[in-house]
Amino acid sequence: MHRSATDPGRRVLHLAQPVGGGVARVVLDLTKAQLTAGLRVTVACPPDGELAGAARELGADVRGWRADRSPGAGLGDEVRRLGRLLDAVRPELVHAHSAKAGLAGRLAVRGRVPTLFQPHAWSFEAVGGVTAALALRWERWGARWAHRVVCVSEAERATGVRAGIRARYAVVPNGIDTGHFAPGAPGAPGRSGPGAPLVVCVGRLCRQKGQDVLLRAWPEVLRRVPGARLALVGDGPDGAALRRLAPASVEFAGAVADVRPWYRAADLVVLPSRWEGMALAPLEAMACGRPVLVTDVDGARESLPPGHGEHCLVPPGRPGVLAGAVAALLLDPELRASLGDRGRRHVQSTHDARRSAQAVAELYRELLGERPLMSFERRESIHS
Repeated sequence: MHRSATDPGRRVLHLAQPVGGGVARVVLDLTKAQLTAGLRVTVACPPDGELAGAARELGADVRGWRADRSPGAGLGDEVRRLGRLLDAVRPELVHAHSAKAGLAGRLAVRGRVPTLFQPHAWSFEAVGGVTAALALRWERWGARWAHRVVCVSEAERATGVRAGIRARYAVVPNGIDTGHFAPGAPGAPGRSGPGAPLVVCVGRLCRQKGQDVLLRAWPEVLRRVPGARLALVGDGPDGAALRRLAPASVEFAGAVADVRPWYRAADLVVLPSRWEGMALAPLEAMACGRPVLVTDVDGARESLPPGHGEHCLVPPGRPGVLAGAVAALLLDPELRASLGDRGRRHVQSTHDARRSAQAVAELYRELLGERPLMSFERRESIHS
């Protein structure tokens, strides 16, 4: 008997490591939508971090899978543990998120059931030297065991193609919950008082997110906008080093349970990343009606409304250029208000999580034997 991809008998396994930040939010948004649609959803991930508990609260079957964030000597044991988990869960489709889960998942499954791999930014961009070469070699080789490689932006897909990763690609832009992230009363965390503009940077404190570049730019911002304040929201491995760079006008807020008050309090949200697939923080900030300034990395142009690049996009790793763009926006409240309003409407129409979940559902239907929608057929590119 032919069964729908949303038949209650269909079981989907989401495999994730890391278990926080944007990866966790994407997995949780998909889990919520898929449970609502009637799928049986299992989430396999390390038991620490935000993902396991939140997925369990949604009603997903959560299985602990102990795995380090980066490949290492324990990879063989991680793959074997995952193999036993697969035998117990018996999913009809595996959706592996990020480099580590993608590595272990494809080694364990080896194409025996439909497998989606979603890099959430390519692993070889995060490292250098021999490690980058090994990561790229693996991605080229491991692509044979992914029925689809799901990129969150056309730019991320293009990066994979240029790198020689021959795969069947599909592009599903990131989405966020536009009901949850919405304009509201600022609450003003960290603000020193009326007239003191607040710049907010939300993200893991690590090299990828580029907070060090923003801190090097900050003295010039202060020279042009005296009294401006900067808040770094998040934690991570570079926290101590960043604190040593930061002047007194910078606040380290740490990880917060609800980031919305920070977005709503911000005069400007900045994400100076060195690489991304498509960052969630700018989408969340725009959904809250705030103007954003981002670096021109994968997914950034695609996440902005048409015409925003002139004011809201700077090259990565350039503190002087970043400082000039931050100061110019802080000194132009009318422009910030216009950018915030247009950004909110853009995210509502283009980056709602429900649209992303529907696009992923179309992929699932295709891989489970049903005819895909024509609109999604046009998105997919096959490189062989």
